Amino acid sequence: MPRIYLDNAATSHPKPESVYAAVDRYNRSLGAAAGRGGYRSAVEVDAVLRTCRKRAAALLGAESPERVAWTFNATDALNMALHGLLETGDHVVTTAAEHNSVLRPLGALVDRRGIELTVVPVDASGRVDPSAVRDALKPNTRLVAVQHASNVTGCVQPIEDIGTDAHHAGVLVLVDAAQTAGHLPIDLADWPVDLLASAGHKGLLGPLGTGLLYVRPGLEDQLNGLRQGGTGSLSEEDRQPATMPDRLEAGNANAPGLFGLEAGLAWLEERGVETIAETEASLIERLLAGLEPLENISLVGPGPDSPRVGVVSLVSEALEPHVLATVLDESFEIQARAGLHCAPGVHRAAGTLAGGGTLRLSVGPFTTAEEIDAACEAIAAVTAG
Repeated sequence: MPRIYLDNAATSHPKPESVYAAVDRYNRSLGAAAGRGGYRSAVEVDAVLRTCRKRAAALLGAESPERVAWTFNATDALNMALHGLLETGDHVVTTAAEHNSVLRPLGALVDRRGIELTVVPVDASGRVDPSAVRDALKPNTRLVAVQHASNVTGCVQPIEDIGTDAHHAGVLVLVDAAQTAGHLPIDLADWPVDLLASAGHKGLLGPLGTGLLYVRPGLEDQLNGLRQGGTGSLSEEDRQPATMPDRLEAGNANAPGLFGLEAGLAWLEERGVETIAETEASLIERLLAGLEPLENISLVGPGPDSPRVGVVSLVSEALEPHVLATVLDESFEIQARAGLHCAPGVHRAAGTLAGGGTLRLSVGPFTTAEEIDAACEAIAAVTAG
């Protein structure tokens, strides 16, 4: 049976063919470090990475390419923002829907720096009420950290309302866009957002080991870099350059990964994120229509009229999530994710924590309607009473 991959919320697969070709070309034909040499292959590598940065900035609506710093994934970007910004005495507001990539760094900062933390509850779909975030703000609140969409339920958060309230109170806003960059249109020029983190290997269609952090102009002066070292610029100085993106980037970039990311971003530009969003919304509508009639499963997430990304979670009355995932893989070649998905707060709100979480199916730009139908038929067969 052909493999049906429905774990795009973890990492996208397959990638565009151009991504594989770009990584291979770097490794076989170039192999030089960016910004570290004046010979032709090094200059070409530097040029491709500059183009990659331009494409990423354009996709996000950033003011300029220099506002985008490369990271190794969304977790790295979120750590860079949280550890680089927050100091003793700062208060942070976040939500129970967040991934552990937000919750654990904040927990460490509570322990090590004595920051104050408020975690706002979410409903069973994973959605946070903007008024609850607004009511949690204090005079010493420095930051609101919120996801754009849940990796468990697909629920899209009201970022504009949350960000507007925060900015009116003089509070910075960090958005985790790991589940939305490349899946939904993002325009930072119109968003009340100061920092945005994303993986490169999910919706942006790049390889693992790539990610980015957007920093609003002027905010870099408040953001301490986690790493110091070579940048290929201002090498005569014994302090890290103060300007973006060198302030946050030290050491050699993941050039083969960024070659692949550049190709993925080019593919997205050509097709348009709006078109991809429409296609994935159609696939999710088809998936929900196929699953909702099944008697022995329950869907977890927002209602049909609520905004969401290409993620659906479910629980079976008879089979634990990991057992269900194993059967789907071994008997039907359907690959889906089971467990808590590194976001325990959503499962507490949905009542799925004690049962081991959910089975999650997540689509991507290469998912087909036929694959959705096959997944629905397989889940119906496995969970039948």
